[in-house]
Amino acid sequence: MSVQINGRVYYRTAEVCQVVGIGKSTLFRWMRQNIVKEAEYRDRKGWRLFTEDELRSITAETGRIQRNHVTATAKVSSTSR
Repeated sequence: MSVQINGRVYYRTAEVCQVVGIGKSTLFRWMRQNIVKEAEYRDRKGWRLFTEDELRSITAETGRIQRNHVTATAKVSSTSR
């Protein structure tokens, strides 16, 4: 359940993962790899609190796709024979 503090809505880690459709381990890995930024705020227990902007950023990352370089390299190698 989201938290409202001083009129601003914050989401905890589990909520972010549920909304975005990823696991906690994926979110933590993305933060370690600087794919997404660490939550700017924490509550008094030390739990991460994500803003709506941070939630949108994580959502955008889940929709991002990229070319698989391994497959592209394999195709080049097999055609050069």
